[in-house]
Amino acid sequence: MESVPVKALGVLLGKYDLFYGIPICLGGGKYNIWDLAALTAFTAVEKILLSDSFGYPLQLEPEYCNGIIMTRDKALWKKAIDITKELAAGSGASRIITVKKPLTYFVSGLKCIVCGKEYQEKKELLTCPACGEEGILDVEYDYDVILRYFTKTVLARNPDRSHWRYLPLMPVKDAGKIPPLRIGGSPLYDARVLAKALGVRRLFIKDDGINPTASLKDRASSVGVARALFERASAVTCASTGNAASSLAGSAASAGLSSFIFVPENAPQAKIAQLLIFGANMFVVKGSYEDAFDLSMYCAREFGFYNRNSGINPYLVEGKKTVSLEMCEQLNWNAPDYVFVAVGDGCTIAGVWKGFLEMRRLGFIKSLPFMVGVQAKGAMPVMKAWESGKPMRPVSPHTLADSIAVGTPRNWRKAVRAVRDSGGFYMSVSDEEILSAMKLLGGACGIFGEPAGVTGLAGIVKAAQSNLIPAKATVATIITGNGLKDIAAAIKTSAKPHLIPVDYSYVKKIIRKILL
Repeated sequence: MESVPVKALGVLLGKYDLFYGIPICLGGGKYNIWDLAALTAFTAVEKILLSDSFGYPLQLEPEYCNGIIMTRDKALWKKAIDITKELAAGSGASRIITVKKPLTYFVSGLKCIVCGKEYQEKKELLTCPACGEEGILDVEYDYDVILRYFTKTVLARNPDRSHWRYLPLMPVKDAGKIPPLRIGGSPLYDARVLAKALGVRRLFIKDDGINPTASLKDRASSVGVARALFERASAVTCASTGNAASSLAGSAASAGLSSFIFVPENAPQAKIAQLLIFGANMFVVKGSYEDAFDLSMYCAREFGFYNRNSGINPYLVEGKKTVSLEMCEQLNWNAPDYVFVAVGDGCTIAGVWKGFLEMRRLGFIKSLPFMVGVQAKGAMPVMKAWESGKPMRPVSPHTLADSIAVGTPRNWRKAVRAVRDSGGFYMSVSDEEILSAMKLLGGACGIFGEPAGVTGLAGIVKAAQSNLIPAKATVATIITGNGLKDIAAAIKTSAKPHLIPVDYSYVKKIIRKILL
């Protein structure tokens, strides 16, 4: 009894007396049945497996108990057919049975990282009521259940190369609300030439600048928009120095959702251009990022817009962590020895660390990396908190790396915890070292990163020169944003082009000089 093609995603019962299985090309094989009566029979003998073609579990509609029924027991197959015929003969009618979407939501609750109090999910609950905005919450999952359904084999069968392939580890209840933009699946380059120049064994560069709005922030915004749609929010809002704003505006636009964005007046023009192109309701604030943040929070409270501010919304970290899930899979289920991450509000390094923790918790990797947080010298409140062991003290940020120019990082506790728990360290780099890293990355790897996007690489260069990492180490960093987002910074570090007349001899003279 080989499988035959599924018709109308179901089984016709009644006078047609037809039985269909799952096509082999979708993971089917012998003895597959889609059938209500078959489910009844299989349940009676406790020999059923309900899953989709990639191995994810299926929820059953209470009224019909739909599902894919798979068995290799010929006696059980025959019993199911006999019961089905018997029931069909009694009804004398045709019925189409369809399959409900797979069960992929495994969030078990939220936990305050300050007081440890646990909460059930509730609309608009973003921070701990007892601790206020300081009480950042962490999303918790039922990993024991996830282990049954989310495996390396399941991932290997999944053709989706976006970050939604890790849906069981993401806080999105309705996959139908996922924005249509392709996000994640960014390349991990083995930068051998650069590794040799820096004196490390291997150097991997994860280029997240290829995301739809050219930054890693798309991972977080896609989760935010999916949750906003599920909660039936009329609009979304956030404050940003640029990347979070443009990523939210892009994801919202793709889903037909309005966005209200607040940016400080020193935000790069390229990022402002993105916001305008995406049709965001944009407010340029005559003040700092902190001023823009306060106005965005007011907007969320006053108008009921979904709050995408990553400093307090715990769900956005869950989108960012997919970058490390991808990294583990791309390295054949291994983790680098060291991972250098640029740090602004702390959300990104918190997410990257959580992703590695989950990979080990699920048995996908054996060891964890040392996390290295890299801040710009002109904005390093998280580093100072890590060094002192005391609460973070706000600073007035001064750095050309606008995406990490955060003076009051809301997620500093998670950022400090990530480095502390991993056994890593924090370090700072100057704006000059950041600009140098931009040029190094482009010249050695052909990758164009913005200042904040290459800050992690600047840290690797400095750490290697200072012997802070062993020569035998495998090191990785994430290019969190594309260099086209800040052309002014790129021009500062680049040589001027040759302005020449239409003259062959002039060209020849210059090229010979270059080749010497």
